[in-house]
Amino acid sequence: MSSAPPPGWYRDPSYPLTERWWDGAAWTDHRRQPEVPVPPSPQPPDRRGPRRAGGVALGTAGALLVAAIVTGAVVAENDGGGAAQTKSSSTAATSASASDASPPAPATSAMGDPNVVLDELNGITFPVPGGWTRAENVAEDDVVLTTPGVYDCPGDPGFCRHGRVLSRTATSAPGASPESIAKGDIANAAHEEYDRDRLGRRPFGGVTSHRLLASGQVAVAGRAGYFVRWRVDTAKGPGGYVESLAFPSSTGSQAPVVVRFAFDAGPDGPPLSDMDRITNGIRPVGDAATSGGVGSSIGPGG
Repeated sequence: MSSAPPPGWYRDPSYPLTERWWDGAAWTDHRRQPEVPVPPSPQPPDRRGPRRAGGVALGTAGALLVAAIVTGAVVAENDGGGAAQTKSSSTAATSASASDASPPAPATSAMGDPNVVLDELNGITFPVPGGWTRAENVAEDDVVLTTPGVYDCPGDPGFCRHGRVLSRTATSAPGASPESIAKGDIANAAHEEYDRDRLGRRPFGGVTSHRLLASGQVAVAGRAGYFVRWRVDTAKGPGGYVESLAFPSSTGSQAPVVVRFAFDAGPDGPPLSDMDRITNGIRPVGDAATSGGVGSSIGPGG
């Protein structure tokens, strides 16, 4: 009887565009972009828990970050590697399954204002631009904004949305920078939003390729942040755009926050400029005057 492969980074059997950590006995939920050629995946099956059905989803959680305010232009660069992964702020364990987690309070309207959504856990508020609505009747606790209505997914059966915005506390190594967190999350964003749902179905037929659109520093709610934006091509449908935005929270220990954007491509999807509009409108709770990001100047237009 042969022994199990040693711990290490291997090609992800469920998403070969990324590497995944094998701990010697089972797959973990840590992924990264390949930096050097890696061996094929071990023979034991992928034991990851099921993902969200239909549409888009998420994952990352907490460490101290430098809070110096930085405003900067977009820096186009190669896809970065990194082991930081998104986890729901409600998740108490590192398992991909959230069955044992205690969900946080859902995002709600701030002070009765229908144009603002409060993420009390991370101490920030989000604007509700035209064409968007506060998340309601959505299974995930960390979804803060959605486009109205649903449609039949072009791949496996299910209901999808043209756009979603999610907000989570990030788990990463102590002292991890917003840049390393955003780069470590983007591959998971592409996989979880457009490749495979938690039931193992592929609402868009699976991801066939991706390319980096933009990345760089950005000020978010008066804090130094970093974003990475990809264009994702899928086997069915027009594909989409995903962005991972990381920055320190303005509350408590300033644990890092990851905001993930998932927009369908094509005429029915939201304009890319909405990513910048929403980033620009993020504010610390109780401080409506604090500047957000640099908005539409940080990325390509819609």
